[in-house]
Amino acid sequence: MTLAHPYMPRGPVHSLAATFAIAVFTTPLLAQMPAGPPVVGYTIAEKKPVTQVEEFIGRIEAVNTVNIVARVTAQLEETTFVEGTEVKKGDVLYQLERPPFEALVQNAEAAVNQYKALLRNAVLTTGRAKSLLSGPAGQQASVDSAIAQQHAYEAQILGAEAQLKTAEINLGYTTITAPIDGKIGRTAVNVGNIVGPNSGTLTKIVSQDPMYVVFPVSVRTLLELSKIYVPKGGFKAVVLRVRLPDGTLYPERGKLDFVDPTVATSTDTVLVRGEISNPLLRQAKPGEPTLRRLIDGEFITALIEGVQPIIALAIPRSAVLSDQQGDYVYVIGPDDVVTQRRIQLGQSTPALAMVSTGLSEGERVVTEGIQRVRPDIKVVAQRAGPDPTKSDGQ
Repeated sequence: MTLAHPYMPRGPVHSLAATFAIAVFTTPLLAQMPAGPPVVGYTIAEKKPVTQVEEFIGRIEAVNTVNIVARVTAQLEETTFVEGTEVKKGDVLYQLERPPFEALVQNAEAAVNQYKALLRNAVLTTGRAKSLLSGPAGQQASVDSAIAQQHAYEAQILGAEAQLKTAEINLGYTTITAPIDGKIGRTAVNVGNIVGPNSGTLTKIVSQDPMYVVFPVSVRTLLELSKIYVPKGGFKAVVLRVRLPDGTLYPERGKLDFVDPTVATSTDTVLVRGEISNPLLRQAKPGEPTLRRLIDGEFITALIEGVQPIIALAIPRSAVLSDQQGDYVYVIGPDDVVTQRRIQLGQSTPALAMVSTGLSEGERVVTEGIQRVRPDIKVVAQRAGPDPTKSDGQ
């Protein structure tokens, strides 16, 4: 029997050619036949203990920063520190010329001694005037004049001693020492130059350990955090962490210690500050520059972690999709039909999302094969592989 096809030439043909023609022309028709339900993997939404974390863009600030300025005008004779090293409070940084100020001290000491000698003579004169007052040669006017002169010398001694103290203070200013512990910067003046109060900053010292972490928080977020953590102890209920600019998590943990009482009207934010340790990366030899992980002025990401985890409904972060209307997931019903479910998220991490509304415990959420899913289709549901919600992904 000869097989006919509407697109084949009429007339008798070989059976093999007819079979090939049927296969070629009927293959597109077979491809249009409906396939079976797609296979997807799901994870069951469960309540889990989750460490709540909030992230904010912030900056590292030194606890103390001091600009070193000359207090007297003199020639710089010696610089005694190594730039970039850490100095201790009281270490000598600069030495100014001393002889002019030593001469002023000696001059002031001489003035004090002179007035003290005059005072001793005035005291003797007053005593003699008082002894003569009982005799015929005594006059009250002489006594009064002697007492007045004695008081004048006493006042001049006080003035001379004040000038002596000022001269000694200025002499002390010729030795410039470190007022705080910290890392010292570059020197702005070389030996041989004349420096003084109008010369500007000679160098800067920045304290190193601990450091402040300062970051702005929106008023709305601050109120939400207050509702969560104030009943649990306030600052004691959270831990401060820092993520460095290269994305690594700084190993040290800090604590919050200050919230600015004023809202920045331009940004509607409140400045929050924490303190965190900044140990040496390695012990430096004397005179060798030191290295620490945190640097004054550095941009970082501040992380506020709850000390105690909270119990929340958790699903893998990969199951959450987003569009212009917000976040949603695909939920598999009892009849294996997929529905789209709008949800509200709480705290999220790269691996974990906490669902505050829109999802119930025990529901099956599509986590694998999402690209094959659309609302209101039937699927073949299988339990997904290892559950990433077993850890918080941090």
